[in-house]
Amino acid sequence: MGVQKENSMIKQKQMLAEHFMALSQVRETGKKVVYTFVPGNLTELIRAFDMLPVYPEINALQSGMRQRSRAYIREAEEMGYSEDVCSYVKCDIGMMLQGNIGPTGRQLPPPDLLLLSYTGCFVFMKWFENLKHLYPEAEIAMLHVPYQEAGRIDPAAVRYIENQLRTEVIPKLEKVSGNTFDRDKLAAAMDLSAQAEDLLLKVFDSARHKPSPIDAYFGGVYYVGPIFTAFRGTPECVEYYTELVREVDLRIKSRMGPITPDGELSPERYRLVIEGPPNWTHFRNFWKIFYDLGAVFVASSYTRVGGVYDDGFRHSAEDPLGSMAEYCLGCYTNLSLPQRVDLLENFITRYQADGFLVNSIKSCNSFSAGQLVMMRELEDRLEIPVGFIETDLVDPRYYSYSNIKNRLDSFFQMLEQRKSMNHRQVQPV
Repeated sequence: MGVQKENSMIKQKQMLAEHFMALSQVRETGKKVVYTFVPGNLTELIRAFDMLPVYPEINALQSGMRQRSRAYIREAEEMGYSEDVCSYVKCDIGMMLQGNIGPTGRQLPPPDLLLLSYTGCFVFMKWFENLKHLYPEAEIAMLHVPYQEAGRIDPAAVRYIENQLRTEVIPKLEKVSGNTFDRDKLAAAMDLSAQAEDLLLKVFDSARHKPSPIDAYFGGVYYVGPIFTAFRGTPECVEYYTELVREVDLRIKSRMGPITPDGELSPERYRLVIEGPPNWTHFRNFWKIFYDLGAVFVASSYTRVGGVYDDGFRHSAEDPLGSMAEYCLGCYTNLSLPQRVDLLENFITRYQADGFLVNSIKSCNSFSAGQLVMMRELEDRLEIPVGFIETDLVDPRYYSYSNIKNRLDSFFQMLEQRKSMNHRQVQPV
């Protein structure tokens, strides 16, 4: 049985189909194509030049969900890529070597511009070096984003990024597209982005309710799709989140839990917060482990990888380039470890989570570095059960159901013991 489709999911599927159709028709339409990344992406700016974005890591995760990543990874490793290299990179390179057939089965066009927005992941730079070898005719632009080393956004860093946008990125977009930068067009997109960001935060905040009407991890990867990829800054994006909020509000009123591939999760037994991306090659199987036990994720760090809006940040029509710079600086992978711990602590307390889980990704240093320290810090601060499992992004060789299940069994035993102890403490004498 497939995942139950609500109107918002149908809307998202239509949006994606139209986007990939537009990509397949660029020879006829003359539109230019920009390859870029999700964290710190400049989607509104790309669209302001009437260009179409492509996200290599999204293509990789979609390949993983469709069971195609194994062959692509093998192709890259036969070329000499190490087993330790990010599996997104190997999957993406392998896909391009085998014809660059995208998630919809249509061939993706080659990039006219490789736009690297370096936001917290050093691998991105090496990834685009390799893409430049595959597409030597493509122009290339780099936007360097400094880490939030001091635990805050430095005004000097904002100015540094703004200057790069003006002197490096926008001139390349003008050159490749043949269009002149239109500040008013970008400002209008920023206003739409802010509307969508308000709506998305309403969806995430609905997890305060009991039962939670959403799963903010497995369901959350669908929720963030439009805003983190090709549609932020468009009317269609606002329409999608308006419909999603309506559906979530209906579930709240009906005291319904989140929708899983096997129907509504009921009853809700455990409320969890999770750090790290999901495994994509066994996504359904991975999710089922949790909903079979009545576990719902009320917050996740992964759903902030393309932007953190919990602290009040919104894209601004009054200051388009400045707010774009702040957005890049504030993505989750660009936060320091103390900032990440503070954000996760806020999630655990705000959404009244029973426990905290880390899914450590073998080939993703951007997430996995420091996770054990973060886990122990949260355990000490909040005195809650914590758990640790290991998978990978899109390499099926590193998904071991038995190992994951054994570790999770121990974790859920701790959760159940804590619940039983708390229940005894509130019984009348």
